[in-house]
Amino acid sequence: MDFSRFLSDEFEVKGWVNAAFRAVQQEAPGKVDAHAATLVMKLQLFIQEVNNAVEETSHQALQNMPRVLREVEVLKQEATFLKEQMILVKEDIKKFEEDTAQSMQVLVEIDRVKSRMQLAAESLQEADKWSTLSADIEETLKTQDVSLISAKLTSMQSSLAMLVDTPDYSEKCVHLEALKNRLEAMASPQIVAAFNSQSVDQAKMFVKVFTEIDRMPQLLAYYYKCHKVQLVAVWQELCQSDLSLDRQLTELYDTLLGTWHTQLQWAAQVFKNPHEVVTVLLIQTLGALVPSIPVCLSTAMERTGQDTKLAQLLELHDATVHFAKGLEVAMLPNLKEQNLVKVMELVEAVYAPYKPYQLEYGDLEEENLLIQISAVPLEHWEVIDCVQELQHSVSKLFTLAAGAIDSCLRLTDGLGVCGLLKALKALFSKYTSDFTNTLQSIRKKCKLDDVLADGPFQEDWTAFQSSVRIISICGELLHQCGDFEQQLANRILSAAGKYLSDSYSPCSFSGLQDTSSAEKKSSIKNPWQEYNYLSKENPSEYASLMETLYTLKEKGTGNLSLLSPSRAALARLNQLCQQLAFDSVFLRIKQQLLQLPRMEGWSSGGLGETLTDDLPNFSLTPLEYISNIGQYIMSLPLHLEPFVTQEDSALELALHAGKLPYPPEQGDELPELDNVADYWLGSIARATMQTYCEAILQIPQLTPHSTKQLATDIDYLINVMDALGLQPSRALQNIVTLLKAKPEEFRQAAKGLPRRMAAGIAAMRGLEA
Repeated sequence: MDFSRFLSDEFEVKGWVNAAFRAVQQEAPGKVDAHAATLVMKLQLFIQEVNNAVEETSHQALQNMPRVLREVEVLKQEATFLKEQMILVKEDIKKFEEDTAQSMQVLVEIDRVKSRMQLAAESLQEADKWSTLSADIEETLKTQDVSLISAKLTSMQSSLAMLVDTPDYSEKCVHLEALKNRLEAMASPQIVAAFNSQSVDQAKMFVKVFTEIDRMPQLLAYYYKCHKVQLVAVWQELCQSDLSLDRQLTELYDTLLGTWHTQLQWAAQVFKNPHEVVTVLLIQTLGALVPSIPVCLSTAMERTGQDTKLAQLLELHDATVHFAKGLEVAMLPNLKEQNLVKVMELVEAVYAPYKPYQLEYGDLEEENLLIQISAVPLEHWEVIDCVQELQHSVSKLFTLAAGAIDSCLRLTDGLGVCGLLKALKALFSKYTSDFTNTLQSIRKKCKLDDVLADGPFQEDWTAFQSSVRIISICGELLHQCGDFEQQLANRILSAAGKYLSDSYSPCSFSGLQDTSSAEKKSSIKNPWQEYNYLSKENPSEYASLMETLYTLKEKGTGNLSLLSPSRAALARLNQLCQQLAFDSVFLRIKQQLLQLPRMEGWSSGGLGETLTDDLPNFSLTPLEYISNIGQYIMSLPLHLEPFVTQEDSALELALHAGKLPYPPEQGDELPELDNVADYWLGSIARATMQTYCEAILQIPQLTPHSTKQLATDIDYLINVMDALGLQPSRALQNIVTLLKAKPEEFRQAAKGLPRRMAAGIAAMRGLEA
């Protein structure tokens, strides 16, 4: 019987009993009672065995307890004894130290004397060795054996290090240096020959010799001089050739890059720090070129015309950038092994010739853009040709602006952003000025400022049609300006964003310091990518750049503020165009209204007046001037139709961006604001009514008949307005009310109306106000 299940944590009585009887029921179903009795007996025996085992274990534990307690007591006594012994040992050590302190002091003093005696003996030996070597060195020099002479000088140098405190130490130093100079002079032809022939074995020998005598910088000077002479000769030969300067620079840079690779491979076999050696070679070569690269650049710029100066500079700079990229690729795999200070010096030497031009980039770009935009013609004899040139000028303007961004990034790597913004603002200012002058010229060609009151009434819509095209051009300008400013912001942030530190704060000087320290840390990564001429040469402009970048980063490139003055100038230009269009429409109406005060018949009586004094008002017909105006206004919707039917997003943008004169009166609920054509029609109608009112008030005198005639003319105009769905102005309604009022009712009708108007009408009619 398996009793191990009783020990399980998941033991269940019912399950165990069922399992015990299940097997019996399958084998012998009739013996269940007998099996139950047997099972109970086995369980009783098992319980008895468990009780015996527990009793025996308890008995053994009780017997063992006194022994454990005795052992614990013995251990406690031994610990107490050990503590007493430790205290005794401590006292013995203390007593020994007190007894032997004097003896130890004597031993220390004896050891110090011994050390001094040994040092004195070594000094005497070295002094004797110096004397021996000094006597033998002349004979050694005669052998011309560089290695042997170097060994002697090294021994003399070691001896001299032990003679620092001797009275003639300085004389010995001078003598040793003179001997080194003689060795260097003796070996110099062999050194030059070894470097020129690129002999690795000879060069290694000289490196060993000059290292031993502490003259390694002098040996490197020979190495640099040998190769500089060859490279400078190559440059001078290029300068005397017929090649252009950019080709000369390309050839020079290819030679220098080839020198880097060949000399690095050779120097790695000779010098301990080959990368630094070859880096210094390039630095010294760039500084030793005759004529220097800055002089060549200056001469080339002076010979280049103003219109191509920047393009020439960019071509030369591109050649230098190509060389710098080649060096960067060559250095990058082993950048950790290089002296980053020297690498940064090389970066400075490569880019330094362009620094004056980079600092003046804004002026160069502005001059270039103004020359280019001045070459874009806007003026022509015919108005239609002017409009055509204005339309073509839009793409030319933004092509120049986009080219300026490319030039900025190519020449300054984003550091010239402040100069770029200044140049772009000058470009847009010049363009808007030229555009404005062209609009003035168009006004003169269309004679919009020469209003002839006595001229015949002729409808001419060509000026208005040209004006609508110009408004569409303004809309295109506004649209492209917004897109360009977005593109400008994105490109500035992507190119120059690397200069902005995460810790930069425009409100504190510490932000600038944090930025510069962060730049120093990042320069360790790759000096070629961290070159920054602006922070040292023009800190104020650099601070402005950081503020611009910070604003773009924090507010997002969608928050356009870079060219806000230019956008405002274009908005004013759009307003001028809309005024031009408005004037071209309103000119004919104004011509008719200006002749109103001077018309004959207002104040003189005649046959017609006698016959019609008693006739009702409906028998009068509107005069020709107001009929012309009415018919002209009625034809306006037909000519304003392009505003509605034409799907021109640029025109729609410009019309919504501008404001027409004569806005709706306060309190008027007009649906015309949602429809551009209705908005224009309403503006022209209000201008007509206001000008009409002003012209009426200038009439010197009205007879009763002319008063009825004028009221009839006004009613006709009001009917025209009603037919077009327009409200007559309050001033016009007030005037017609005063004109229709009978003399005896005039004072009552004038109540509540503007006093100046009532007085003017009363004076015209010869009534008392």
